[in-house]
Amino acid sequence: MELLGSTVTTSCAHPRATPSDFLPAISTMASSYRARFPHYNLAHGLSLPWRPSTYYRVASSLPTLAPYCARSQKVCESTMLPFVSNRTTLFTRYTPDDWYRSNLTNYLESNTSRHNSERLRVDTSRLIQDKYQQTRKTQADSTQNLGERVNDIGFWKSEIIHELDAMIGETNELTDVKKKLERALMETEAPLQVARECLFHREKRMGIDLVHDEVEAELLTEVDVILCCQERMKLHLDKAIAQLAANRASQHELEKDLSDKQAAYRIDDKCHHLRNTSDGVSYFRGVERVDATISVPESWAKFTDDNILRSQSEGAASAKLREDIQNLLVVTANEMWNQFNKVNLSFTNRIAETADAKNKIQVHLAKILQEIFQTEMTIESIKKAIKDKSAFLKVAQTRLDERTRRPNVELCRDMAQLRLVNEVYEVDDTIQTLQQRLRDAEDTLQSLVHTKATLEHELAVKANSLYIDQEKCMSMRKSFPNTLRLVGFC
Repeated sequence: MELLGSTVTTSCAHPRATPSDFLPAISTMASSYRARFPHYNLAHGLSLPWRPSTYYRVASSLPTLAPYCARSQKVCESTMLPFVSNRTTLFTRYTPDDWYRSNLTNYLESNTSRHNSERLRVDTSRLIQDKYQQTRKTQADSTQNLGERVNDIGFWKSEIIHELDAMIGETNELTDVKKKLERALMETEAPLQVARECLFHREKRMGIDLVHDEVEAELLTEVDVILCCQERMKLHLDKAIAQLAANRASQHELEKDLSDKQAAYRIDDKCHHLRNTSDGVSYFRGVERVDATISVPESWAKFTDDNILRSQSEGAASAKLREDIQNLLVVTANEMWNQFNKVNLSFTNRIAETADAKNKIQVHLAKILQEIFQTEMTIESIKKAIKDKSAFLKVAQTRLDERTRRPNVELCRDMAQLRLVNEVYEVDDTIQTLQQRLRDAEDTLQSLVHTKATLEHELAVKANSLYIDQEKCMSMRKSFPNTLRLVGFC
């Protein structure tokens, strides 16, 4: 069992002078324990890892155990103190110098803390006075700025009210002109619906017949012509609608801006008259960090000015728009009539072409059916040839397998063995060639079947196309709105 407190830094025979460090070395108290050391062997405790080397400085010269060993043999066991108590005393006491230095440190810390506190009190008193004056000046500046803001809001309120009255009168005049244009535009929906129905039915064509032919081109042209006429009418109608919307939007913006100005006027006027002694003042923690502003004084004034300028501009555009609507209606009616006749002529030509293509496809389909029959016969003959060659391959491979069971040196690579190997390769190559030819024939058959299905599909496509063009489309193209209704008089 090792003894607690054993260390290699103990010097018993040669005590040293007290060092200048805060904690003394163990060797400074060695004289107090002279001739009191136990007779136990210390060799087992010299490498204890727990010794408090952090608090005790190791002596500069290594101690020797010779004097200790000589004296320890002369000490009677009955006169020794307990070992644990001796070692504990050795490691827990300080020197008088340590005690005086500790007191001196406390005095210095006390003086430093007191001086820092006095300086803080003087600086704090000066800071309170400075911040009080600064706060009063800041509040006075804020009050002045609020008063100027109230005056600015009052000026812009009067400007908005004047412009709002002018915009309401212009909006009412434009509404009457728009209604006449809407009636003329409604009459163009019938020919447009016919053209779109034809295009819709022709979209039901299948396969290759979904071609961009002359009929479709003329139908698209007809749709484009009608749409172009509608677009020109809608352009003016949209302009009228947009102008009305713009007028109302300008009116709405003026009304909204006026409402905002009135609300802001009340709020800023209230803020302008708030004082430290006013009722309703309270803490609102964190409100200074919430930046809900969306404008600056320049953009704020520009916003209202832009609203007034926009209202004036929309009023001038509304007067010019009313003069342009009447000249549009006659031109659009003539353009739609001319294109209607061109589409009917294209339908007649396309129906004749489709009927001719249908007859030719029927001829080709008969030829494909004959070729499919011949190819199927060829495939059957190839399969029979492959089946015949399989028997030869089985015999050759069986012979080779049996010859692998020959004992010892009898496993000779003789001419019979070589010929059997060559026979297997030759027969297998023949089978592979026939199988490749079979695959080619099957691919050809699949191609013929695919061609047959394609031709049959094409026949159905052509019949469907003829039905669509003759029955569906041409039956609808028998009437067209008259000119008076197209120009909006009825």
